[in-house]
Amino acid sequence: MFPMISRFQHFFGDLLCREKEIGEGKEVINRDLYPDIEPYSSGLLKVSHVHSIYWEQSGNPTGYPVVFLHGGPGGGTSPSNRRFFDPEFYRIILFDQRGAGRSIPHACLEENTTWDLVDDIEKLREHLGIPEWQVFGGSWGSTLSLAYSQSHPDKVTSMVLRGIFLLRKKELDWFYEGGAAAIFPDAWEPFRDLIPENERSSFISAYNKRLNSNDLETQHTAAKAWTKWEMMTAHLRPNEENIKRGDDDKFSLAFARIENHFFVNKGFFPSDSYLLDNIEKIRHIKTTIVQGRYDVCCPMMSAWDLHKAWPEAELKVKRGASPSARCPNLTPELKFWNKDHKRMSCSV
Repeated sequence: MFPMISRFQHFFGDLLCREKEIGEGKEVINRDLYPDIEPYSSGLLKVSHVHSIYWEQSGNPTGYPVVFLHGGPGGGTSPSNRRFFDPEFYRIILFDQRGAGRSIPHACLEENTTWDLVDDIEKLREHLGIPEWQVFGGSWGSTLSLAYSQSHPDKVTSMVLRGIFLLRKKELDWFYEGGAAAIFPDAWEPFRDLIPENERSSFISAYNKRLNSNDLETQHTAAKAWTKWEMMTAHLRPNEENIKRGDDDKFSLAFARIENHFFVNKGFFPSDSYLLDNIEKIRHIKTTIVQGRYDVCCPMMSAWDLHKAWPEAELKVKRGASPSARCPNLTPELKFWNKDHKRMSCSV
């Protein structure tokens, strides 16, 4: 996904090449992900009378279980997500959240809340016969990781979180109500201009109206604009492959409808600071936070607020990193910290 070395990468190349201290030895961070692998099992798990979620397992069938929680919400998983984990050590579980990816029905908002997804994670864990597991999530995946671990702290052995998103009003206002437009004005204007001036007091509400229109063409037009805004800001330099996902009717409809549905409902959390207020429940869980300083979608203020509430969690700030987990400066860090958590698992 990142075939070229950008000026940002050259400028911050020291971050990719520097050595990490491990005990009394040293290890060089490798920028490469693990090789491509295929699932050894997959299926659809019926989690309600409406929804069935796609799941898959790859890596070592008797290995240490790790569950990958994708972003969005509504983003779905991709084969490259398997490559963050050592396939010889990990039993790698991926699944598409309700309405996303290969889960059915597609782009469905009925019975689709944060707490439904938390329940689904537990149903999947029980279905696969896994007593407890490591949790890995970025962006919305970090939100869901926190909500799940706070609901089931005894089922989580450790967490690696990327690009923290706490789904607070100030985060939503920053990205969807004009704050991030100061950095990406060229990407913002098409997103803004779809909405008449008399509805611009809340872009999230205005898009919600169109994404739930009875007219499918209106839905698709709004979905493409919503998705392209996020895809164009997800990298420090434009990533055409990512931006093209906004033109995919199927992907953009699920991504935009589900994401907007969660945001207009404030994540279905009872309070704006709910995840921060419940840190005590997970304070004992070994957690590493990897945050890009220049993440526009999930600005660093959220990772910093989480770290202040939870100083026991290790915060690693990457100066040259963008929001995407496939950012060349984040990829080696995520892989490295999975290896670090693997060492901890082996020592237990």
